[in-house]
Amino acid sequence: MADQITLDRIQTLHPRVRQEVDNIYRNQIVPALTGTATCRFAYTLRTFAEQNAIYAQGRTKLFDANGNRLGIVTKAKGGQSIHNYGLALDIVLINYRQASWQTNIDFDKDGRADWMEVVNIFKANGWEWGGDWKFKDRPHFQKSLGYDWRTLLQKWNSGDTFVDANGLKYVNL
Repeated sequence: MADQITLDRIQTLHPRVRQEVDNIYRNQIVPALTGTATCRFAYTLRTFAEQNAIYAQGRTKLFDANGNRLGIVTKAKGGQSIHNYGLALDIVLINYRQASWQTNIDFDKDGRADWMEVVNIFKANGWEWGGDWKFKDRPHFQKSLGYDWRTLLQKWNSGDTFVDANGLKYVNL
């Protein structure tokens, strides 16, 4: 079953990848996960301010509201993440309303771990998976369309941008 939160978050992706991701999600991921788990996109477009807040975790923001020590989550400051341009997404599996980042569980009992089914679908569609990186980021997928964050940031800073019908700002690609 399609997750409405994910469908809403797809609409924040850069228009160059939005329809592709919608098709991947509806026509490949949803049919592949036939058990109790669904795939949710935890993050898609992330503002520079949101990125900076995540970057601060474990650096300048050391504790959460409950006094628990925070660890470093990302190496990217605002403008340095492909998320900041709507060209990346992070996933989580939702099983009986519980979030799971377990990459080896086969919730639908088809002989393939559900997480890896999603990974293989995105990779087959030309998306880069953060689980293949030296600094592992297993929830992360990106399609940078040949741009690195430095080039995207330069386009952003130079005003080579547009605002879509939803009022969201993107770089021209």
